Amino acid sequence: MFRSLLIYLSKAAWARNIVTRWSIAWQAASRFVAGDKLEDAIQAIRTLNAKGINATLDHLGEHTTTPDEASRAVQDILRAIDAINDSGVRANVSIKLTQIGLRLGRDLCAENLRCVLEYARARGNFVRIDMEDSPWVDATLGLYRQMTECCLDNSGVVIQSYLYRSEQDVRQLTANGARIRLCKGAYKEPADVAYPKKSDVDDNYDRLAEIMIDAALAHNAPRLSPDGRIPPLPAIASHDPRRLEHAKAYAAQAGLPKDAIEFQMLYGIRRDLQEQTVAQGYPVRVYVPYGTEWYPYFMRRLAERPANVWFFLSNFFRR
Repeated sequence: MFRSLLIYLSKAAWARNIVTRWSIAWQAASRFVAGDKLEDAIQAIRTLNAKGINATLDHLGEHTTTPDEASRAVQDILRAIDAINDSGVRANVSIKLTQIGLRLGRDLCAENLRCVLEYARARGNFVRIDMEDSPWVDATLGLYRQMTECCLDNSGVVIQSYLYRSEQDVRQLTANGARIRLCKGAYKEPADVAYPKKSDVDDNYDRLAEIMIDAALAHNAPRLSPDGRIPPLPAIASHDPRRLEHAKAYAAQAGLPKDAIEFQMLYGIRRDLQEQTVAQGYPVRVYVPYGTEWYPYFMRRLAERPANVWFFLSNFFRR
């Protein structure tokens, strides 16, 4: 119930207006968000790169309400791609389709998405299409499939293991060589579309990871690109050591090379696990968000782990 409350608050305008006025809220959020400027994020990535960690750069924002807002979001993403090129950091970009106009119409979003993908492709970079809550899954996967006609090699998508449908989606996507980022899911979903029990989500996560590893071998196990931009086919996104260990053990048993699987984590969370995984010889990529639209992202991070809430509250009452 507590998690459901935080997910609700992440979408509530009244709560956003209150919380974002608290300076302590940004102080807590800055644990998970690199900064409000692109330059802040690039500097954070340089620090990660120095530790052997690659990055995914994400300009925060979702659910734009006008075509002009969506167009500005596209320009922000293109600037992020340019900043990666100009700085030489080992990074790619991640985007949400509602940020570039999905709520406003499929055709507008498709035009904006093609613009981003082709811009990234011309600069040798990669775009991960993030997954949002269940009402947007069909549209997101449909647009991803549409874009693979031109940009299969430099685009990928996210699948959430708490959805019942995800095994079928993974099997269909991997048959075509899709680059998939597997996560558990950060939204509150009804029991008719998502597993309500954590143990079932975990079991499905492991099953999907195995399918992805098998598919990578079937597609000749593409490796991480030398510049750190183009990831292998399977990306295992979790801070749960048991999920990571299961994927590592299965990949080793199947004969998948270490540089043909990537482990992904969030900025500011389990830095010890990030560095430990790098030390074991695996590619690690950290999701680095930045921008002024940090509130929904911050609230979802609080919802994922009670320890994050106590971190925030303990700092709030120390003011």
